[in-house]
Amino acid sequence: MTRATVPGLASRYPIGGMLPALYADDDLAQRFTAGLDTVLAPVLSTLDNLPAYFDPALAPADFLPWLASWVGADLDPEPPLELRRAVVARAVELHRWRGTRRGLIEQLRLCFGVHSDIRDGGGVAWSSEPGAPLPPAPTGELLVRVWAPHGGQVDANRVLDVVAASCPVHLTCRVEILPGPPEETGD
Repeated sequence: MTRATVPGLASRYPIGGMLPALYADDDLAQRFTAGLDTVLAPVLSTLDNLPAYFDPALAPADFLPWLASWVGADLDPEPPLELRRAVVARAVELHRWRGTRRGLIEQLRLCFGVHSDIRDGGGVAWSSEPGAPLPPAPTGELLVRVWAPHGGQVDANRVLDVVAASCPVHLTCRVEILPGPPEETGD
């Protein structure tokens, strides 16, 4: 869709009808203003519907990347339009959760429509008992296991790019593509 001249788009405010009575019967004035109406109709239509342009659910598809740039959302053009709309609509929430397990799982779901399991190799632990044994040494690796809900294809390189952008700098990232949900191993 484009906001350029749209053939047959009628103006809601025809200029010829707003001219003084002296020009109401003037053929040249009416034809001239009708030409202006053709040029101005898309502009007026856009202005009449301006709130819809700022709503990710209603914005034209070609306007969505620009709207995404306003909220700092990285839009990949490959996912379906509805997924891209959801990413833009939830961009602020995703920024709030950035760097957390929940945020990464949700971002992968919105960007690629996949499920994921994240194993964090950070070294944080606590104990309510004084003198408790120390936790094992951190692995220093963030393992993200991803699978498509219906067995579809998942591009590991694109997933790794998203994971690497969200991964803390002190951890290395690794992505595994699974054919289905992971088996519970109890670890």
